[in-house]
Order: sequence, then C-alpha cells, then structure tokens
Amino acid sequence: MVYAKTKDKEEWKKHVTSMCCVLIASLIMSVNIKSFVRAGNLIPGGFTGLSLLLQRSALEFLGVSLPYSFINIALNAVPAFIGFKMIGKKFTSYSVIMIILNSFLVDLIPVAPITYDPLLVSVFGGILNGIAIVIALYGKASSGGTDFIAVYLSNKLKKPSWNFVFGINVVILMAAGLLFGFEEAMYSIIFQYVSTQTIHLLYRNYAQVTLFIISNKVDEISEMIHAITQHGATIIRGEGSYKNDERKMIYSVINESSEKAIVSNILAIDPKAFVNCVRTKEIRGHFNQMPKD
Repeated sequence: MVYAKTKDKEEWKKHVTSMCCVLIASLIMSVNIKSFVRAGNLIPGGFTGLSLLLQRSALEFLGVSLPYSFINIALNAVPAFIGFKMIGKKFTSYSVIMIILNSFLVDLIPVAPITYDPLLVSVFGGILNGIAIVIALYGKASSGGTDFIAVYLSNKLKKPSWNFVFGINVVILMAAGLLFGFEEAMYSIIFQYVSTQTIHLLYRNYAQVTLFIISNKVDEISEMIHAITQHGATIIRGEGSYKNDERKMIYSVINESSEKAIVSNILAIDPKAFVNCVRTKEIRGHFNQMPKD
C-alpha cells in the first residue's frame, strides 16, 4: 500500500514537471515567433515554418487571413496520430497540448520585434527555438511535426536524427525561397541550423557512453546497471600488470542521461572502483532505448 502511494506520488511529480516544461516551451516558442521570426520574415522550418508559409501565402496570393492556430493544428493531426501509434501515448499527449498552446499563443501574443538585423534575428531566434524544443523534450513532449519524425528515427536508429530533419527543413525553406525570395530563405536556413545545433548540444538523451569498470564487486554493479538501464553488461576477466593478480572488468554501454546516476551508484557499491567513461560515437546491434512512456 505504501509502495503504491509512493509510485502514484512519483507519477504525479512527473506529470507536473512535464506540464511545466510544456507551458514554458510553448511560451518561449510563441514569443520567438512573434519577435525574431516575424521581424525577419523567417520560415523556421518544420510544421511551424510550413504553417507560417501557408499563412503568408494565403494572405499575399489569395488575400485571405488564416489563423495560425487553425493551420498548425490541422497540419499536426496526422503526425500526432502516427505518434500515438509509433512513439507513445503520454509523449504524444503532452506534444498535442504543446501544439495547441503554442498555436493559440501565437495568435494572441502581439508582434514585438526586438531587432530587425537579419543575422541577429536568425542566430538568436534559432537559439531560442532550439531551447524551447529541448525544454519540451526534457518534459517528455515535442513541438510536433518533424519533431515526431526525429524522435521516432532516434528511437529506431539509436542515434540523433536532428540533422536528418534539418535536411527536410531545407527542402521546405527552398520552396519558401521560390515564393518569397531566397534572401529570407537563406537566413531561415541559418535560423534552422542554429536551432538544430542547439538541440544537438543541449539534448543528450540519445548520446551513449561506454563504461569500463574495474571492481571486486562486479555482480552487484552489473545488477545495478541492469536495474537502471534494463540492459546488461559484459564481464571481462584480466590480469593486473603490477601484482599479476586476477581482475574483473565490466564493459557496458549506457545512455548519457543515465551516466551520473550509474557512476554514483558504482562508487556507492565500491568506493575503490576504477571507472572509465568514454563517449560513444555510434553503436550497431541491439541496444535498449528507454521508452518515452
């Protein structure tokens, strides 16, 4: 009974954290659109950029003023459905909340340009956009559209896919260039590149770390790694070069997001353990990625 209450409390904390991240990310993204993006007439890529492109096209070529919220929610309907099927119900639900919040906030917040310098708009707007997406991802959500594609591919390929999404966004931006001029499109590419690199720098959940652990308590440490990551480790038998005594080494690959907790637990189990953490460029074969839900 006590365990059930503790579990419910933990779930409630996670829910509150996710909702706070969604609210903050939605506000940052909306303010960014109504300040930097509007000031530079940028098309920020993704479904956000596609929504702005359709809104601008309808106004300039048809004389019809369409609300951003209507276009963005309609475009994200299919990716959200795919998200429910392929990624996870909780992750997609939080993402849908963010899409709806962001959509209506963009319509409600007045335009407030900070600067009209196109390079400053592109760089700082891109940084803010990337930060908003990272906050959403840490809250187990996304801004929708191509973010769903990036998360799905990252889960499937076991490596970051934001650069792949950047390629898709460049195609959208080239279409914008044909319609409204390539100068704005080129600045939009800078915006998208800065945003992508900000995400790649700040969001490390898809990065892996290889651990080499020498300890006399390999069984306890291996069990702990399995409990946290849900995948095992390999125990390698060797010989120390100084005293020629038999030593055991644990080899394991973990998510970078789990590194701090695992290393702390290793040293708690064996304060004399030798731990070498090596950044992993790429892995092939089965690797258990913790699910979004």
